[in-house]
Amino acid sequence: MEVLKNIIDYGIMGILIAMSIGSFSIAIERFLYFKKLDLNNFTDKRFLELQLTNRLYLLASIGSNAPYIGLLGTVMGIILTFYTIGSEGMMDSGKIMIALALAMKVTAAGLVVAIPSIFIYNFLIRRVRVILTTWEIENGR
Repeated sequence: MEVLKNIIDYGIMGILIAMSIGSFSIAIERFLYFKKLDLNNFTDKRFLELQLTNRLYLLASIGSNAPYIGLLGTVMGIILTFYTIGSEGMMDSGKIMIALALAMKVTAAGLVVAIPSIFIYNFLIRRVRVILTTWEIENGR
C-alpha cells in the first residue's frame, strides 16, 4: 500500500502541478500573442480565428479534467485509509482523520488548478470574440 500512497502524493499531485504550469504557460503565451497581434495582417476571418483560438482547447481540457484527477486521488486515498483500518484492526480516530484529510488535499489541489484555468479560458474566449468583432468592423464584414 506504500506504492498507492506514493502514487497519490507524487503521481496525482505531480500531474496536477504539471497541468497548472501548462495552464499558466498557455495563458501567458496567449496574452502576449493578443497584445502584439496586428489585425491588418489577416485577410481571412477563419484564419484569424484559428490563430486566436490556438491551444485554448488545452485550457478548457485542463479546467474540466483537473477536478476529476483530484477526485481520483481522493478516492485512492480513502481506499488506502480503509485498507489500513482493515489490516490494522482498531485505529485511533485521529489517525483516520489525518489520513482522510490528506486524501482530500488532492481534490482541493484539483480545484485550485481548475478554477483559474476556466476563468482564464473564459477571459481569453471573450477576448477572441472582441478581436474578431473588431476585425469584422474594420473590414466591413
